[in-house]
Amino acid sequence: MAHKKALGSAKKNKDSIAKRLGVKIYGGQKAQAGSIIVRQRGTRYVAGANTMMGKDHTIFATIPGIVHFITKKKTGYNSLEKIIKSISIIADKK
Repeated sequence: MAHKKALGSAKKNKDSIAKRLGVKIYGGQKAQAGSIIVRQRGTRYVAGANTMMGKDHTIFATIPGIVHFITKKKTGYNSLEKIIKSISIIADKK
């Protein structure tokens, strides 16, 4: 005879699926026009030359070429330096 009532399983133990964020094409690799370079939440990377940023902050190539990552220091309004990571596409030489 049981001394405790049987309990049901937990209801809120489900996990959401992964969103597959991150860098998809790395520096030095070739990218086609329209190919996704980075999927991100927020602006961890900003769009540089020959790239554009989508409404969900995805950075994609506008021309075919080589992906180039650039790191710059930017001085803010309060004189603090901030590191900006930019992504550009350098056109292929034909």
